[in-house]
Amino acid sequence: MMTKRSPAQKKTVGSADVAKQPVLEPFNPLRQVMWRRPGFLIRRLTQIGQAIFFDLCKSESITPLQVGMLTALSMNPWLDQKAIGRELSLDRTTTAEVLKRLGDKGLVETRVNPDDRRSRLSVITTDGLNLINDLQESIHRSQELLIEPLSPEDRVVFMRLLAQLVDAHEKKEKGA
Repeated sequence: MMTKRSPAQKKTVGSADVAKQPVLEPFNPLRQVMWRRPGFLIRRLTQIGQAIFFDLCKSESITPLQVGMLTALSMNPWLDQKAIGRELSLDRTTTAEVLKRLGDKGLVETRVNPDDRRSRLSVITTDGLNLINDLQESIHRSQELLIEPLSPEDRVVFMRLLAQLVDAHEKKEKGA
């Protein structure tokens, strides 16, 4: 399929401006459809954010979800699995798997709850705190880079709209 170019975009042999001309992508009907789906764009932005995180944090042994859990435990020590899941909007199985991985790495310690022997309480270890502290700058920078293409004003609007969407849907889930 040929892409039409305006006269200003046509390449001229020997022209110094050729390198400055925008490269037009061919019409892509699938892209036209998919880019109208907020779920697709949100998933794609999540992938991009994770790639930035892994690039900056230079760690294949810790994921953004694990960082979130360590952050939650650094702010609220000795949470049970249900509370951690609620804080991070995770199901029980995912919460248990992430806690096990963090425990295996020595970043989280888990004990039986003395008030309810069926439940387990978790706390971030010193190694976990050190890791979170070491990664703070990279985590912050990865978040900045994710929204860097937006103007400062658009960043505020974008974050407000994201929070508004999440809040509205969480309220629906809870039946409020």
